[in-house]
Amino acid sequence: MARITASVYTSHVPAIGAAIDQGKTQEPYWQPLFAGYEPSKQWLRDNRPDVIFLVYNDHATAFSLDMIPTFAIGTAASYQPADEGWGPRPVPAVVGHPELASHIAHSVIQDDFDLTIVNKMDVDHGLTVPLSLMCGQATEPFAWPCPVIPFAVNVVQYPVPSGRRCFNVGRAIRKAVESFDEALNVQIWGTGGMSHQLQGPRAGLINREWDNRFLDRLISEPEALAQMPHIDYVREAGSEGIELVMWLIARGAMSDTPPIVKRRFYHVPASNTAVGHLILENT
Repeated sequence: MARITASVYTSHVPAIGAAIDQGKTQEPYWQPLFAGYEPSKQWLRDNRPDVIFLVYNDHATAFSLDMIPTFAIGTAASYQPADEGWGPRPVPAVVGHPELASHIAHSVIQDDFDLTIVNKMDVDHGLTVPLSLMCGQATEPFAWPCPVIPFAVNVVQYPVPSGRRCFNVGRAIRKAVESFDEALNVQIWGTGGMSHQLQGPRAGLINREWDNRFLDRLISEPEALAQMPHIDYVREAGSEGIELVMWLIARGAMSDTPPIVKRRFYHVPASNTAVGHLILENT
């Protein structure tokens, strides 16, 4: 059967993608951030999965504010990088895994979670920036190291799903993966966050103490963390800090035994955003 072997958590700041694409990774402002991902890139080379299930949020690219699904799973064979207003990133198309994605959709829906099935969409920086951070800059004609299943979550327009529901969706995804009749090594990635606010009187908010406590709890007490109400995210981590509920999907998909922490990294600032990163392996 297929198995989820590890989870990866990382912020997906659009300016990070721009720094990579424009060759600025060694500039003094950016160098400490990218140095923090070098051990993670080596870990991925040593632990290359067959499939990555990548949880992210679409930033009004594939889904406009006219129609926003709460949970949407990509079941296509490939996905093009999106044009977010300044042209698509110069990275390869993402190859999908339609068979596993369709199986997960069927299983999770039968477990009473409503998913939107998406057979065609472009993917924005929420998905491509984490791939670049973990894989390095992939350019045509080279490809990303394995197929990717996109899983988009609405954290853009309220009401957004609770942390508890996200954690339980992760459990349903784990069950679905484990019932797939092929021996696949699957990693699940949760992206977005950490603390940041992009507008209003608190624009530029970063809460280091709260962010690191979130990382502590994500590792050691994820089920309790999943009970935290939305208002706590907004008050402590800023209006965009709600993206962190997506990390709970990845954590819920892990086994119930304590994970092995393979990498932990935290850095500020990155374009007025706190960058958090974890790699957890199942025991």
